[in-house]
Amino acid sequence: MNKILPKTPIEEWILKRTGLSSVKQSELQAYQLKKLVEILGYTKNNSSFYQKKFINWDYHQIKCLDDFKKLPFTTADDIEKDPFSFLCIPQHQVDRIVTLNTSGTSGKSKRIFFSDADLQKTVDFFDYGMRSLTDPTDRVLVLLPGQADGSIGDLLKKALGRTKTTTIILGLMTDLDAVEHAIITNQINCIVGIPIQVLYLSRSKAKCFGQIEKVLLSTDYVPNSMVAELHKKFNCRVFNHYGMTEMGYGGGVECAALNGYHLREADLYFEIINPGTGQPVADGHDGEIVFTSFNRQAMPLIRYRTGDIGAFSTTPCSCGTLLRTLKKVEGRLKNRIKLANDRFIDLNVFEETLLGDENILDYQVTVKNDSLLSIQVSFFHADRRDEKIRQIRQKLTDILSVDGKTMKIEVEPGYVAKPDQMVNSMIKRKIIDRR
Repeated sequence: MNKILPKTPIEEWILKRTGLSSVKQSELQAYQLKKLVEILGYTKNNSSFYQKKFINWDYHQIKCLDDFKKLPFTTADDIEKDPFSFLCIPQHQVDRIVTLNTSGTSGKSKRIFFSDADLQKTVDFFDYGMRSLTDPTDRVLVLLPGQADGSIGDLLKKALGRTKTTTIILGLMTDLDAVEHAIITNQINCIVGIPIQVLYLSRSKAKCFGQIEKVLLSTDYVPNSMVAELHKKFNCRVFNHYGMTEMGYGGGVECAALNGYHLREADLYFEIINPGTGQPVADGHDGEIVFTSFNRQAMPLIRYRTGDIGAFSTTPCSCGTLLRTLKKVEGRLKNRIKLANDRFIDLNVFEETLLGDENILDYQVTVKNDSLLSIQVSFFHADRRDEKIRQIRQKLTDILSVDGKTMKIEVEPGYVAKPDQMVNSMIKRKIIDRR
């Protein structure tokens, strides 16, 4: 007999937030269209960026979602050039500013602004999103920044506090012994953290990690090999969260089915577009994820291009919800290597190939030129390192081969100063392309 899965709590949250009687797509889309028109008017009246952007657009003429999809996109470059032009409230009403480092050469950074009301909406979403995996009997360790008021860890703790779930904020993992001590002394059974850090923790402190029953991973691509390893070794259930600061941190979270994200559709409208043409793509087909935040006070974004690769599922979720499901994000457009015959290799190929090896701590891929790929690999142990390097080189040579031709692949060992410690940041892993 098939086990009946609990329905995603996001459905209950959406009904609560929207006042709808059901989550039928027709009713939800009608609600979203109304909110989209409202936010267009709000931004046109309050944001100098959108006043210029929409100078020739009459938002009153938008009668359907297809009309909305004709509006121009907003990009990360737009925010980087002049983040203050997006502000829709006076600066003294801004409760939190998050500065995001960029990979550009201008030296500028993206700044994302939040009002207190914006942050409370995120707490509300986190409250219901975490109910997908936790209940008041759980004890949660958060390995994300959380000391500052309004930081992601702080918001998560406030959300879990609503259900009286015990939450310990430890911050980004820098000291394995401290994490081990926190897990044991606080009887932790659930961890929220960054994929590569949680993987490292599970391999380095397997004894204490054995008491972990559930993990929520966020901020970066989650390798399928990692999910399989945690489940096989520890019988641990691994949930994925999709979000970015520009979304207000939260975007979507997996339910008990563990087969894609249910989205924050009471606050955000999502689209999947062809990254070349900007046109919508059919459900089931990969494209670039675009979102509009229609319940934000400080800094709403209209048709913001995330650079993330994703697709809407064509099959209903087995939890029974009528909500759409966004399939697991496959990476970023900027993390693609173009090969011959217009073929691309995504970063996730390296994630699955390399991180599936339990002796590999970390790696960095660098494209030096059209015919040379360099990979620096950090190992847990030096044993059989040369043999491992040969195996990695051969495996990647086979994967990258196109019509019998391939890039030359250099694999060299990376340097790890302290194997018992791992310092990482919230910056997503990326391919360095020097071409």
